[in-house]
Amino acid sequence: MGKTCPMATVVLLLCLSVIRAEDPYLFFTWKVTYGTMSPMGVPQQGILINGQFPGPKINCTSNNNIIVNVFNELDEPLLLTWSGIQQRKNSWVDGTIGTMCPIMPGTNFTYKLQVKDQIGTYFYFPTTGLQRAAGGYGPINVHSRDLIPVPFDRPADEFNVFISDWYNKGHKTLKKILDSGRTIARPDGVVINGKHGKVGDKIDPLFTMEAGKTYRYRVCNVGMRTSVNFRFQGHAMTLVEMEGSHTIQNVYDSLDLHVGQCLSVLVTADKEPKDYYLVVSSRFFKQEFSTVAIISYANGSGIPASPKLPPSPPENTEGIAWSINQFRSFRWNLTASAARPNPQGSYHYGQINITRTIKLVNSKSYVDGKLRYTFNGVSHINTDTPLKLAEYFGISKKVFKYDVMGDTPPENVEKVTLAPNVVNATFRNFVEIVFENHEKTIQTYDLDGYSFFAVAIEPGRWSPEKRKNYNLVDAVSRHSIQVYPNSWAAIMTTLDNAGMWNLRSDMWEKAYLGQQLYFSVLSPERSLRDEYNLPENQQLCGLVKGMYMPPPYSGF
Repeated sequence: MGKTCPMATVVLLLCLSVIRAEDPYLFFTWKVTYGTMSPMGVPQQGILINGQFPGPKINCTSNNNIIVNVFNELDEPLLLTWSGIQQRKNSWVDGTIGTMCPIMPGTNFTYKLQVKDQIGTYFYFPTTGLQRAAGGYGPINVHSRDLIPVPFDRPADEFNVFISDWYNKGHKTLKKILDSGRTIARPDGVVINGKHGKVGDKIDPLFTMEAGKTYRYRVCNVGMRTSVNFRFQGHAMTLVEMEGSHTIQNVYDSLDLHVGQCLSVLVTADKEPKDYYLVVSSRFFKQEFSTVAIISYANGSGIPASPKLPPSPPENTEGIAWSINQFRSFRWNLTASAARPNPQGSYHYGQINITRTIKLVNSKSYVDGKLRYTFNGVSHINTDTPLKLAEYFGISKKVFKYDVMGDTPPENVEKVTLAPNVVNATFRNFVEIVFENHEKTIQTYDLDGYSFFAVAIEPGRWSPEKRKNYNLVDAVSRHSIQVYPNSWAAIMTTLDNAGMWNLRSDMWEKAYLGQQLYFSVLSPERSLRDEYNLPENQQLCGLVKGMYMPPPYSGF
């Protein structure tokens, strides 16, 4: 005969069953405006948030709810995306043109998102037009909960470093160039936190360290097209985190960082107290661009940094091999906990059967004399009605067709189809995506809504036999991947997050001119267990404006 519970216990259990404690909320109000800036000495119109460039920091903890009320005081539409934040069950606020209506000038919109089961270094940026070239970006730092062990000692402080290429032409001019069918070409230089410095210039310190202490530098490449290498004069870096994953803590003198990517390094102030340069240089360009910033010691007595800078890594073919080898040194820390207490390595991705392989070949083409970029011969075009809203309201056939693009490239990828590029994907399938780059320039790709395992990068062409070279044990779980010239890269992920999710080139010219697609991942249950309902404050536009609301998703 079973035991009975005391009455007090029964009451407690009943209370626990009806009371659900919510995770903490953080509230932000942002005013997005124009402001004059001249990082390279040429005044131009930039984009500020609350008067700041880079924008305000979102400093949060795993599972926090983030409420951001964005007032658009520009004279053009605006959307912000939260690069790397997975928006579990909530592609409604992903901030891409395929998921949301833009915030029109003179209006505001409140984003409600959650950093569910994530830690790491991320950033937000505008996805409308070429606004990313003018700023509007800022840091998202997601910390582990207090009860979750972190595999390194708490640093004395944390510093956010934003590296970007910079164009002296304003973002509106750059957009007109692309709309006319031409390329915006190479940038005019590179900047660190919106500033350009030269050796010997009188520069205010970017950050100050105290001797004997260790600091965490969260570094992101928020540029338009340029891979970079960064290094600290006289100081080694210990890599500890990459796009939300704790890594094996290898030590590096310099690190390549590709467009859209973020990572964290620890730097110890263990050298002579004085000034030192943080050095950034472009990668894989014939003409190298570089810039410096000052990292100062608190008791450095004004001793200037040495003009002798640490050397750049090799370029050309040798430089690509160097960079691929560095990528291969990045490993998942299998014993460390991330957002949850269980070790990262408890997820054995290498033992899961692949249910679908998608091979994407990127290409550059011209349509009626105008430049376009494609995946498998399809160049995506944006629609007046966001794809996600068209699908939700049951009018997708009026806006787009599924699967215009095949899972493998056609024989002639130069033949271009201009259409919304929506891939119909199966909820919870484990997919392999292969990127094959036949061009002479490096590519970087980003997937919203998920993290994936970057299992391989190799020169040449991919074939199924290449799977024997995959890292199926400790590849880093991340959301972006670079593909070197005439090379391929392979990633693996489970499509377990229902929604409409953007896979795009992080080279913004290429994304703007079509090198992107959306995965439509629908749960057959139409259940709140798998996807949230359309937010009550969601703006409606295009064909869905004024339509009757569909029935909401059912309960768990």
